[in-house]
Amino acid sequence: MSACLAALLLQGGCTSTPPTRGKVPERDMQAQEWGQSDVNRMATLSMRANLQSLYALMDKLYRRNPQEWRKGGFDNREAAMKAVREAVENQQPWPELLDQRDIAGMSMALAPEFAGDRVAAFTWATADMLVTAYGGRTTFYLIHGLDAQAVYNASRNLEIANWMLTHRKLANGQAMLLSNELNTNERNLSFEREFGKMIARNDLMADVVSEKYRRAVIGYVQGIAGGSLLQFLPVQAVAH
Repeated sequence: MSACLAALLLQGGCTSTPPTRGKVPERDMQAQEWGQSDVNRMATLSMRANLQSLYALMDKLYRRNPQEWRKGGFDNREAAMKAVREAVENQQPWPELLDQRDIAGMSMALAPEFAGDRVAAFTWATADMLVTAYGGRTTFYLIHGLDAQAVYNASRNLEIANWMLTHRKLANGQAMLLSNELNTNERNLSFEREFGKMIARNDLMADVVSEKYRRAVIGYVQGIAGGSLLQFLPVQAVAH
């Protein structure tokens, strides 16, 4: 009986179709890409992916902390998320942060005494921090450059924000926001994974930008050296 079962399993393994786990997304060529270098395009895709990860975090935070969108006066979670996304995409200030932007806005949103919609304020301020680190833009062309150190610092800010979300508490001892959960009854590290994706993208982007300028200097020096040293020498006698 066991031999028959083994034969059937082997047969099934040979004829079964491998499970589908997705594929690389295909994108149509866009006119704007003709004005982008490889690094410009990578920065554009990195920023787009970072914002999508941030919106995913916002969704997760709202699901675990529904009291937050109610603080903002929204009818539901979807309405709150739409308002935040529109403010981010249009680079409009978030009223509850009182003109605080970038890391100042993040600090205010994660302060125990903040009484507004903490999820919305944190999402908007973190997005503003990322855009600021990338030079104040989300799409990049040949005329644009990036500061590798600023992009690297953005990753460190995300690490700090992740720690705050996990450990910071209110005055009454309750968690400021429910996010990661790791105990005997529950294991939820999906927040950690989204932060990890953003941190990895920024660190890679910082390395790429740093390498770009380093290689430009090396290429320049090689060009100078090649002009005088790397020339073929004549092998025919010159006729007199």
